Amino acid sequence: MERFDRALTAAAALLCLVLGFLPIANWIPGGLSAPWYAPVAGDLLNGAAIALGIGVVLAILTRHRQVPRLVGTNRWTATVSPGMLTAIALLAFALYALVARTVFSGRPLLIDEIVQVFQARILTAGHLTLPAAPHQEFFSSFHVVEQSGRVYGQFPVGGPAMLALGTLVGAEWLVGPVFGALSVLGFGALVRRIEPRRGVAFGATLLFAFAPFAVFMSGSHMNHVTTLFWLVVGCWGLSRAVSDEARFGDGLLTGLGFGLAATIRPADALAFAVPAGIWLLLRAIRRRRVMVLLGSALGIVVPVLLLAWVNLKTTGAPLRFGYTVLWGRAHDLGFHATPWGPVHTPARGLELLNLYALRLQSYLFETAGPSLLPATAALALTRVLRPFDRYLLTASALLLAGYFAYWHDGFYLGPRFLYPLLPVLALWTARLPAAIRERAGDGLVLRATTAALGVAVLLGLATALPTRVRQYRGGLLSLRWDADRAAAAAGVRDALVLVRESWGAELIARMWALDVSRPDAEALYRAADPCRLELAITELERRSVRGAAAVAELAPLRADSARLVKAEELTGDPSLRLTRGMRYPARCLSKIEENREGFTLFAPLLLARVGNNLYARDLGARDSLLLKDFPGRPVYLLRPASGSVGAEPQFHRLERDSLAVAWRAGR
Repeated sequence: MERFDRALTAAAALLCLVLGFLPIANWIPGGLSAPWYAPVAGDLLNGAAIALGIGVVLAILTRHRQVPRLVGTNRWTATVSPGMLTAIALLAFALYALVARTVFSGRPLLIDEIVQVFQARILTAGHLTLPAAPHQEFFSSFHVVEQSGRVYGQFPVGGPAMLALGTLVGAEWLVGPVFGALSVLGFGALVRRIEPRRGVAFGATLLFAFAPFAVFMSGSHMNHVTTLFWLVVGCWGLSRAVSDEARFGDGLLTGLGFGLAATIRPADALAFAVPAGIWLLLRAIRRRRVMVLLGSALGIVVPVLLLAWVNLKTTGAPLRFGYTVLWGRAHDLGFHATPWGPVHTPARGLELLNLYALRLQSYLFETAGPSLLPATAALALTRVLRPFDRYLLTASALLLAGYFAYWHDGFYLGPRFLYPLLPVLALWTARLPAAIRERAGDGLVLRATTAALGVAVLLGLATALPTRVRQYRGGLLSLRWDADRAAAAAGVRDALVLVRESWGAELIARMWALDVSRPDAEALYRAADPCRLELAITELERRSVRGAAAVAELAPLRADSARLVKAEELTGDPSLRLTRGMRYPARCLSKIEENREGFTLFAPLLLARVGNNLYARDLGARDSLLLKDFPGRPVYLLRPASGSVGAEPQFHRLERDSLAVAWRAGR
């Protein structure tokens, strides 16, 4: 077994080294790349060299002094007592909540967060779906499914259900901090069972709780936080279920943890549940622990059956999710054409894994050196593993394999798809001093390494972390705008508010209205000249051509792709590309000018609740349909005062008669 353990740790260390330190994506031609690799790697290596140099000096200066040992069994050893763990979790909660309010403004800032909050509010209203509006194109949004006259979010029900707990108390922003702190409690309890060295367990708990990756993610509305909590619960239950004192309830807890994680992020749960199930099955065969196995089966089946029932009621099939309805089978795992962008191949999967690991070097701990270096070194130095170590490394490998086969680049607040690796990385990072002690004793090497790690953390706190906070606080400004507060201040109530989005967003919504599928609409928008697309869509609307016939008529426009160039300075929209040298008609020049004058986003307004205002996408002359549907409401246009970054949207009162005159004049 020792030979197997050496091979496993060597393979894990090699994988960390290859993916986390080498710019493989830059060496594969024609695919994804990391153009930032050289400067970032240079900064990390310089920071590591400085930290190591200071660490060596400190080790030499203190070589004749008795210093507290971080691991071992003597009186200096820290321990994760229940009281200490509770204090750490409470401190973590306070920090997460502070980040949620001061860094992220207590608001969902990514479209994934927005739509899941939208789903959560549907659930708290006692429904799984909402009825579609008569003219749903005015209210459509990315990641929102429109199927058979019903509207619902594309995500598995578990994530919105967790957020619904916050909706019930009017504070969705608290869900991340609460579940983040609960994860700290769960991980602290887990690590006490699987790591006998008390100092290592204490250090791992601190790293898990206060790693900047965990702090920022726990301050968000992302479903990775609640998923990790249930994965930790499943792992804690498993640590009990494989003990000699295991009972039915331990298996039940294991299954419930992984089952509830599956209702949020099925792929993540599968990576941890499969090796756990095999382990429990083998124990049931060898040691006749059948009741524990049955408990785990029952625990996982109940949440999964609930998920299947919700899918049946929404998508129409128990194993079909909303994102498959919206984007087709191309959204699923595997090497195939993607809903948009290039075909996903094994080479592209390797590029993505490489990008995730390279980003993790900075985002995990935000220290002066590479974040993965301590864990990689600890793996390389370790000879013997405990059974739970083998399980965690196997689950981690399965998680990486899953995202190797997934086409989307999951980057937000760091490489978010690797967030479930936080427990493993925290544990192995904390094990480095102990691994060095076992190999080199308590001499200069251990002192220098321990001091260097401390210096790297302090340098990161002084330099990298403040920069990251400023980056997050200064980003996504238009999504932080509080529509409810602004409407109340402007006296806008019971109104029909037309939201001026970008020209590109309007084109996509109009294609949706023609029953063009989301993948086809995305592909057309990315490849076609927007003016030619504008004129073609207008003609299709005039002739009421829809569905497959509309796609067939629009398809030739994709030939424009090779001639399109970025035109953000001209249009104010980074996604809008124009044909170089083309003379555009007045209608398209007017659209470009409107873009430059400023636009905002419609999706966040799905969550506006105050004032009984109805927010709808501005679609030009098609707005007349809404004015007929809501004849008694005052009408406003919502758009920024200018096209400058951060300009706040403003409410502009419109007169219905003036709108009718403008539309008749073709304006």
